[in-house]
Amino acid sequence: MTTKRKDYITWDEYFMGVASLSALRSKDPNTQVGCCIVDKNNKILSVGYNGLPRGCDDDEFPWDREGNLLDTKYPFVAHAELNAILNSKTPLDDARLYVTLFPCNECAKAIIQAGIKEVLYASDKYADTDGTKASKKMLTSAGITLKQIPFVKVSIEKQSL
Repeated sequence: MTTKRKDYITWDEYFMGVASLSALRSKDPNTQVGCCIVDKNNKILSVGYNGLPRGCDDDEFPWDREGNLLDTKYPFVAHAELNAILNSKTPLDDARLYVTLFPCNECAKAIIQAGIKEVLYASDKYADTDGTKASKKMLTSAGITLKQIPFVKVSIEKQSL
């Protein structure tokens, strides 16, 4: 009798891979973040990536990181987590959120309000910033489980058929 293969990926690796793949849709030249939200039955409820809101031409807005606020991307770009929450067509109560970069304090508010109960993240490169500290304080206070898992980088090679 043949046995099943043993080197398949875990659910966490799979959903972080989906988040990583979603990040590849971002047009941000510096930071690409992806998010995947799933229910208790491992069903994907929504995905998102960091980018401009629907209907805004991403060639007409700045992508700079420094300068006057209105000359940077910061007042215009919606984060991956917020996009995934807003893209969902179903309630997110008790869902798990997989994201390639730890959520900022603004996204933490949306995560809490959406009823998400677990945040699994790959990178925490801004852990020492006040925004991330505030995010962790709010998420923890709201009883949301935080768990760092290994980064799953997905790359796609385009081929002609």
